[in-house]
Amino acid sequence: MQQLYADITIHLISAALAGALIGMERSFHGRPAGFRTHTLVCMASSLLMLITLYQARWFAPTTSESLSIDPTRMAQGIMTGIGFLGAGVIFREGLSVRGLTTAASIWITSAIGVLFGVGFFFAASLATVLTLGVLSLFRIIENRIPAYLFAHHQVRFARDAVMPEEELRALLERHGFTVAQLSYRLDSEGTVFEYRMMIRTRDGQNVRRLANTLTATREVLAFRITPASD
Repeated sequence: MQQLYADITIHLISAALAGALIGMERSFHGRPAGFRTHTLVCMASSLLMLITLYQARWFAPTTSESLSIDPTRMAQGIMTGIGFLGAGVIFREGLSVRGLTTAASIWITSAIGVLFGVGFFFAASLATVLTLGVLSLFRIIENRIPAYLFAHHQVRFARDAVMPEEELRALLERHGFTVAQLSYRLDSEGTVFEYRMMIRTRDGQNVRRLANTLTATREVLAFRITPASD
């Protein structure tokens, strides 16, 4: 029995570490589904595979040749249904995606319920403790991970007073930003020229400093800086 508990512990902790490493990489690149989300999803998958791995322990041996037991079908049905519930808590707020960690926590809670249902009390209890650790302690770690802040940036000029692209790029670089996906737009009346781009920085304070500079620039008619991460 001690070997069984050791195996379950190794499986769950290994899955948590693997998901954490992948999620850390995603968080570093400013993706909405990051550190905690990947950890929870990976650990939930490991939980469900434990059901299949140890399913022989759930049922007493039977001599009936006509009885065929496939308890994993129930787990599949539960997880399919819970997927719709998880999707319901994911929503867009402006250009950001929110609710991914909540959806992952709903999914892993369902997996824990499946394990409790089949009597895997040790695995379910351990998963509960690990999930609470991911949602609480990992939040502190995630907030300290160096990461890029991505933002959608739009800036408008009068057609006869457009800031040259090279000058705009230099201004953004001085404020700690790099530019990607630059596009141009001229309004239907032909009087306002607009730059649209994705910008990124490592320091969130750079957004405020850039906004102050653009506000003080007379040539700028209007601008918008909208964070793109969760």
